[in-house]
Amino acid sequence: MKKVILITGAAKRIGREIAWAFFKKEWNIIIHFNTSKADANYLASEMNEIRANSASIIQANLEQTKEVEFLAKQALKKYKRLDALINNASTFYPTPIEKFSENDWEALMGSNLKAPLFLIQALYEELRKNNGFVINVTDININQTLKNHSIYLAAKSGLNTITRALAKDLAPYIRVNAIAPGAILEPPNAQWTDDEKSKIIDTIPLGKMGTEDDIAKAAIFLAESSYVTGQTLNIDGGKSL
Repeated sequence: MKKVILITGAAKRIGREIAWAFFKKEWNIIIHFNTSKADANYLASEMNEIRANSASIIQANLEQTKEVEFLAKQALKKYKRLDALINNASTFYPTPIEKFSENDWEALMGSNLKAPLFLIQALYEELRKNNGFVINVTDININQTLKNHSIYLAAKSGLNTITRALAKDLAPYIRVNAIAPGAILEPPNAQWTDDEKSKIIDTIPLGKMGTEDDIAKAAIFLAESSYVTGQTLNIDGGKSL
């Protein structure tokens, strides 16, 4: 029986590339999405045309506790097993001190910290049975700070701490690691100018932006590294040095 992976936020961008990487390794893919239904359907149809019944989709708003619970239950029903979870979905936007609200706190903490933790809780018995793994997608900026993003960074910092804590709590049956991307893509609904890109590249020792494929390759590395747990892999061209 083929292994099954649930990837949150898998319809587009980095999540989509990770999904393709595991699909090419013969995994069955559960594609979570919130609002990107057309993209999720298209990705699943592409995969199912290549290999029948290899991909399925589930909609859930990860800011809502009941929908996180729904996602976990539906994921377990899709293929009657689950071997891995990648917490990739993320809400990202600035929260200046003079403007942020409790709603901002709930939105950013919900998708970036609360949902990953409660998904792991809901799925850990199945993952334990299959000696599975969890990969959390964090951010290199938790160690460097990012102006006007205090709530987002607090959430991602918490996710990094959860990675280390659960790696010990769930060992030896489940490995828990993280990937911290650097400069890979513009934020959603934004486009950097050439000048902005140049300034970012000037801060990167390798002198270039990363790609979604760099993150996908890191996920495959962690999936296949049976003696690695509790680690955060910085994929940032050396920017965090």
